[in-house]
Amino acid sequence: MKTADGNATKAGFRCGHVAIVGRPNTGKSTLLNHLVGQMVSITADRAQTTRHRVLAVLTRADAQLVLIDSPGYQTRQLNPLNQLLNRTAQSTAQNADVVVIVAQINGWTSAEDQVLKLLPPGVPAILALNKMDTLASQNDVLPTIAKVAERAPSLAAIVPISARTGFNVDKLVSAVVARLPVAPPIYGDETLTDRPERFFASELIREKLFRLLGDEIPYQSTVVIDCFEMEGSLRRINASIVVERRAHKPIILGKGGERIKRIASEARQDMEKLFGGKVFLTVWVQVRGGWSKDAAHLRSYGYE
Repeated sequence: MKTADGNATKAGFRCGHVAIVGRPNTGKSTLLNHLVGQMVSITADRAQTTRHRVLAVLTRADAQLVLIDSPGYQTRQLNPLNQLLNRTAQSTAQNADVVVIVAQINGWTSAEDQVLKLLPPGVPAILALNKMDTLASQNDVLPTIAKVAERAPSLAAIVPISARTGFNVDKLVSAVVARLPVAPPIYGDETLTDRPERFFASELIREKLFRLLGDEIPYQSTVVIDCFEMEGSLRRINASIVVERRAHKPIILGKGGERIKRIASEARQDMEKLFGGKVFLTVWVQVRGGWSKDAAHLRSYGYE
């Protein structure tokens, strides 16, 4: 058996696509980042931070997991953008060899019931009960596991974890690997993601909107990379924050432009850390009313 680079792999090597799904704000992106040891999916303590399919590769001696983070499945506020995100989440699960459903430690809800209905028949689904670090005792999770096992008997396994601390994540990986097909790796050993740096530049700026602004604006804004150029090891990046309403623009700019300077400064520092080189970043704000309700705009901004 040969790898994607043409090198031999040992017999019994397993490889497949692993979809990470669940309702918003359960820790899917935090889990993905912990698994690969690097930030490939932005996180914030807000629902629906992830808007795009993000692929990351975890390669071990015995297996390669092609991990796919998806937007949280939204059952409320089904505007055109959220409907599109739901379709992305559903297609991610439909094309997976194994599905990991991430849920809060307090157990299974009607939202998880809806997620389970999206899964194709015959695909193993493993439940990761996240945020074990919030419990006073590990034994406190046992009643929840018993209730979930009774309510969702089709689950292949239930693994309590903490995506933040890494508790039991190795057991989750082992449960996934055991259910992957025997197959050669799809990607080379050094591959971490299929997304270009341009994508991560826009995501890091969007993350700052979630972390530094109020409840409304991050959900009614997006980020477009207007220019991404390399000059030796220096990256010159021009980006636009696109908002729905004119009233949003001065809020993002802040008094004397202080807030947008902070957004750009913090995003630039994260880019330099991720890219391993200097970044010259310029950020503007543009008003485009109704962008989140227009299919053509959504496609032009890279929404799938």
